Amino acid sequence: MKILDFRSDTVTHPTPAMREAMYRAEVGDDVYQDDPTTNQLEALAAEMLGTEAALFVPSGTMGNQLALMSHTNKGQEAIVSIDSHIFEHEVGAAAVLSSLNLKALSFADGIYDAAQIEAAIRSDDIHEPPTALICLENALANGRVVPLKTMQEIHAMAQAHGIPVHLDGARVFNAATALGVDVKEITACVESVSCCLSKGLCAPIGSVLCGSEAFIRRARKNRKMLGGGMRQTGILAAAGILSLTEMTKRLQEDHDNARYLAGLLNELPGVSVDPDSVQINMVFASFDWPDLDGLTDWLKERGVIVRIGGPVVRFVTHWDIEKADIDRFVSLLQEYRSR
Repeated sequence: MKILDFRSDTVTHPTPAMREAMYRAEVGDDVYQDDPTTNQLEALAAEMLGTEAALFVPSGTMGNQLALMSHTNKGQEAIVSIDSHIFEHEVGAAAVLSSLNLKALSFADGIYDAAQIEAAIRSDDIHEPPTALICLENALANGRVVPLKTMQEIHAMAQAHGIPVHLDGARVFNAATALGVDVKEITACVESVSCCLSKGLCAPIGSVLCGSEAFIRRARKNRKMLGGGMRQTGILAAAGILSLTEMTKRLQEDHDNARYLAGLLNELPGVSVDPDSVQINMVFASFDWPDLDGLTDWLKERGVIVRIGGPVVRFVTHWDIEKADIDRFVSLLQEYRSR
């Protein structure tokens, strides 16, 4: 029986082509920058994302934290969303690694507002930490996509204040797919971007941090300090190359499957999904079921893995989830509800 895992798009397994590429990858020592496959991945990432240089890192968290470390100095402040991954899910690393203060703002539906961000920029008052960085996400953790116009407005405002912008672009290719634009149009609005290769793009490990050559030189040294010198990384980079060249092209299928799932869920009694919120591969469903606590174990016994932490449940579609799998999943939900 095929196991269906709707918890996240991080659960994807490497494709057969990735496994073959990893097996045959030419490798060197990346700390000396002579791993040819890693060098190829970094050059490809920089070209696709429209930057001068790129750096392969083990995770999106490290990519974001390297960006904070490389853009700022101790005692400065970065403006973030209160719902952002950097603020909520990176273990307070900005304080520990960069001695950085985070100013967290709340936005309607998570969609940024340039005027609100500008109002949060610190003055020259001796009592205040200087604003050194603005951090954005696209796509957002709530499954929505920030409009390109909004990104452009924020970048123009930030440039007027001389403040760089970093993008947590873990799913930036999903955002580009949803907006119907080349990803470079999004990354043109920032000075650096971290892009995950293992979220929906099927690489087993890794992200790329992209920016100017000077920025990446700083980030490379900071990566070494954090223990990110991984030696023969070409074995992993080989999968990342296919993530960028092949898997980015099929994300629309995941988005379509998410909308299909949302439609079926809305037909179930006691379940509701806002269709306007389904913009990438995430579905947030509200369950008004009295026995929701038992659903996780019941589904797992039948080959379906979900994560339920409350009445609003996130389901994520990805490479390993096909339309027929969604039909099977919803049929199981119907069976559970009608017991």
